[in-house]
Amino acid sequence: MLTNYFWLFVTGGGAFILGGAVAYAILKQRPLSRAEKQAQKQKVEELYEQSPENRPR
Repeated sequence: MLTNYFWLFVTGGGAFILGGAVAYAILKQRPLSRAEKQAQKQKVEELYEQSPENRPR
């Protein structure tokens, strides 16, 4: 009987910890600065301009 409660606690606790870790990671993300957004946009445009044969892997 006690082992059933133990596994319930372990399973529920694991899900709670995993959910907390995901929530923490989402909350810690910072928005990109204007310069970072511009650099990202430029790099994406460069990748789309390259032909598939010349694209770096």
